Amino acid sequence: MPNLKAIRDRIQSVKNTKKITEAMRLVAAAKVRRAQEQVLSTRPFADALAEILYNLQGRLSFADVGLPLLEQRTVKTVGIFVITGDRGLCGGYNANVIRRAEQRIKELKQQGLNYQLVVAGRKASQYFERRSAPIAAKFTNLEQIPSADEAATIGDELLSLFLSNTVDRVELIYTKFVSLISSRPVIQTLLPLSLQGLEHEDDEVFRLITRDGKLQVERQVVAGTPIQTYPQDMIFEQDPALILDSLLPLYLNNQLLRALQESAASELAARMTAMSNASENASDLIGSLTLTYNKARQAAITQELLEVVAGANAL
Repeated sequence: MPNLKAIRDRIQSVKNTKKITEAMRLVAAAKVRRAQEQVLSTRPFADALAEILYNLQGRLSFADVGLPLLEQRTVKTVGIFVITGDRGLCGGYNANVIRRAEQRIKELKQQGLNYQLVVAGRKASQYFERRSAPIAAKFTNLEQIPSADEAATIGDELLSLFLSNTVDRVELIYTKFVSLISSRPVIQTLLPLSLQGLEHEDDEVFRLITRDGKLQVERQVVAGTPIQTYPQDMIFEQDPALILDSLLPLYLNNQLLRALQESAASELAARMTAMSNASENASDLIGSLTLTYNKARQAAITQELLEVVAGANAL
């Protein structure tokens, strides 16, 4: 006969676990709201920067400017910047990014190219350190809601590697947010910079909603601010090439910040989904254990009644 006390203790343990998973789900939901607010707050700067760069394209031929960040050179070593999280409990978020990075490294080796890693997040750092991979820099304990300062620090490190000819190209591997239950690792070339397609790219923000009593994350397309064309007779106080040289690092940092925001939203959404599934599994397990407990308790009561009846008949 099952031990009733052991079943009761297990039910209480599962209930406590459910409280923890539910709390973690709500915390992740609150952080998704903060991520949305951050995306909205950074859009005006991104729009203004895109406007200036777009107008500079009309004054300069980027191929003839000769700026270091636009230099196309023979690729011998590729720098790979991989973004993961510092913590687990977020489904396959970290594993999917690391798997995509491993696939890219294999492709580079087949092409006879070397690689250097720059990693963000403790999960990627621990994974590649155990495999003695060449790690040029690592960034851990980042804010879960990315900041411009963190993007600038990472951008400085990547610029240093590129300008010192340590790497000839820098690629970024991060998780692009698709929906609450869907995200996918993508690869983007960061350096040398390409400034095409600035004029009509719509932005997207994440909106947390409640539907049928459950939290959900929706992605909403927000039309970008129309880019204004400067008059052709506008005179720049500085040479346009100098202005471009100053703005390109800002553009790089903006691209990094956007990737960090996408990764953070993907991680939070994955954690919300994982904790929601864990809470539902805990509820199912509590129901199953309660049924087992009731059956065992009924069996014990029946056994006691049979013993009483048997004792009475014996008298």
